Amino acid sequence: MRIFHLLAILAIPAFAQVGPDYERPASAVPPKFKGVTWRAASPAAHLPKGEWWKVFRDSKLNDLMARATAGNQDLKAALARFDQARATARMARADFLPGVSLPLTAERQRTSENQPSPIPLNGLRYDGPAYNAMADFSWELDLWGKIRRQNEGARADAEAAADAVHNVLLGIQAELASSYFQLRALDQEIRLVREAVALRGEALKIAQARVLAGAGSELEQAQAETEVASAEAEISTLQARRDQYENAIAILTGSSAARFRVTSGGALPAPPDLPAGVPSDLLERRPDISSAERQLAAATARIGVARAQFFPSIRLLGRGGYQSMDLDALLEPASLMWSYGPSISVPLFAGGKNRFNLQKARAAHDEALAGWRQAFLTAVADVETSLSSIQNLATTSAAQQRARQSAERAASLAKTRYEAGTSPYLDVIEANRTALAMQRATAQTAGQRLAAAVSLIKALGGGWEATAPLPAPAPDPSAQIMPDDESRRGLLSRLKDFIRRRE
Repeated sequence: MRIFHLLAILAIPAFAQVGPDYERPASAVPPKFKGVTWRAASPAAHLPKGEWWKVFRDSKLNDLMARATAGNQDLKAALARFDQARATARMARADFLPGVSLPLTAERQRTSENQPSPIPLNGLRYDGPAYNAMADFSWELDLWGKIRRQNEGARADAEAAADAVHNVLLGIQAELASSYFQLRALDQEIRLVREAVALRGEALKIAQARVLAGAGSELEQAQAETEVASAEAEISTLQARRDQYENAIAILTGSSAARFRVTSGGALPAPPDLPAGVPSDLLERRPDISSAERQLAAATARIGVARAQFFPSIRLLGRGGYQSMDLDALLEPASLMWSYGPSISVPLFAGGKNRFNLQKARAAHDEALAGWRQAFLTAVADVETSLSSIQNLATTSAAQQRARQSAERAASLAKTRYEAGTSPYLDVIEANRTALAMQRATAQTAGQRLAAAVSLIKALGGGWEATAPLPAPAPDPSAQIMPDDESRRGLLSRLKDFIRRRE
C-alpha cells in the first residue's frame, strides 16, 4: 500500500510541463506593397493552391507539370524525408506508453563463494545451468512534460517536413514554367531569324543579279552574303540556348535528356492580369515561411526537453516470471518470482552537461527565430521584386511594340528607296538589322513577362485567386502527420499515389 500512496503523491504534478509554451512571434508588417495594398499574414501552407499554371491556358505546359509531379527525383526525395519525419513523430508518441519485453535466457553460471549473504556460505556456490522466462515492464512517468515536449517537437518537425515537400513542389513547378516560357520565347526568336535568313537570301539573289547585269557592285553582293551568314550563325547560337532549357525541363520532369523533346507551340500567351490589390494573406501559403515557423515551434519544445533534464526521472518497473536451474521445473509454481516498484533517478552532478544542453537548445531556438524572420523578409522582397519586374516589363513591352512597328516601316522604306536607286544598300542592311533586333527584343520581353508572372505566383505561394480560400480550422497534428483513412488524406498522400500510378 505504501507504494500506491507514493504513486498517488507522484501523480499530483503529472500535468506539469516545464519550458516555454510556443507562441508565434510578432513580425513588423509594412502597410502595403509598393503600389499594392495588403493585409497581415500568418503561415498557412496547408491551404489549397490549385493548379495555378492553368491560368496561362497552355496545354503543353499542363502536360509537363503532370510529368514533373510524377517523375521529379527531388520531389521523391522530399517525400522520403517527410516519411522519415512522420516515422520519428510516431516513435515519439510511443514514449507515452509502457514498454514490455520478454527476455528468455538459458545459460550456465557459477556464483561467487564470497558473495554477500545473510547466512555464512562456508564456500557454498552454484555451478550449473540457469533458465529464466521473465516479463519486464517499464514506464516513465511524464511528470515534467519531457515526453510531451519531445512529442510536440517531433510533430512540428513532421509538419515542417510536409511544408518542405510543398516548397520543393512549388519550386519545381515555378522553374518548369519559367524555363518553358523562356524556351518558347527562343522559338519565336529562331523563327524570326530564319525568316530574316530567307529574306536576306532573296536580297542576296537580287544583288547577284544586279552584279551580273552591271547595275550593282560586288560590295553590295559581299554585304548581302555577310548578312545571310551572320543570321545563319545566330540561329545556331539560339538553338544551343534552347537545348539548354529543354535539357533543364527534362531533368525537372525526371526524363532522359537524350530522348526528351518539347515541340514548339504558336504565339506566346499574354501574361495574366495582375489583380488591383494583392492581399498579404496569400503569403500564408508560402511553404518556406510555414516550414520555418514549424521549425521554430520544434526548437521551442526542445527547450522544455532540456529543462526537464534538471528534474528527477521516475520510472515504474516490474519484473516477473519463472527462474530455475532445471528446465523441467521451470514452469512449476515454486519457480515463480516477481518484483515491482518505482525507480527514481535524481540528477546531482553531470559535469554541467544539462546546463550546456539547455544553452544549446536556447541557441537553436534563437537560430530558428532568425530563420523565420529571414524567411518572412525574403518573401516580402520576392513579391516586391516580382511586382516591379511585371510593371516595368509591361512598360518596356509597350515601348518595344511601337519601336518594332517603326523599325519594320523603316526597313520597308529603305528597301523601296534602294530598289529605286535613291539609297545605298547599306541603308537596307541597317534598317533590316534594326527591325530584326526589335522583333527579337519583343519576343524576349514577352518571355520575360511570363517568367515574371511565374515568379510572382511563386512569391505568393501559388497564385492570386480573386476569392481567397475559406479559413482552415485549427490543424489537428495527428490528422496532418498520421492520416488513417481516405477522408483524412492530404496532398502528400494523393501526390504519392499519383507518382506511383505514373511509374
